[in-house]
Amino acid sequence: MNDYQRVFEMSMPIRWGDMDAFGHVNNTVYFRYMEQVRISWFESIGIIGGAEQGQGPVIVNASMEFLRQLHYPGDVVAVMSVGKPGRSSFDTGFELRRSDDPGTLYARGAARCVWIDYAAGRSVPLPERLRELLEHPHLVSAG
Repeated sequence: MNDYQRVFEMSMPIRWGDMDAFGHVNNTVYFRYMEQVRISWFESIGIIGGAEQGQGPVIVNASMEFLRQLHYPGDVVAVMSVGKPGRSSFDTGFELRRSDDPGTLYARGAARCVWIDYAAGRSVPLPERLRELLEHPHLVSAG
């Protein structure tokens, strides 16, 4: 995430139900944490998916590097970063840490968001307000 700028940080509780039979947070839940941070960021900037205009983001790829196991109980602190926007897309990066162990990186993820026209099913240019926020990002904390 060298050319990425941090834009959003939030804390979420690790729920008992997030764990799997092996006693650690299931790998699919890390993607849910990443999703929640992304949606919360969209809400914080007033772009809740653009459903009113029939446009919004879709994820075209997502990846996660699992560095350490997360366990219940505790809180995960997620930080989202963004890269420079393209015509209709932008890249996001994520870091997951525990609030009681902020110096340890537990997971690192990424996802590419493409702005689409839902009815047409094809990409369209990013809204100007979103483009401006991506080109001149600043960190927002939830809560």
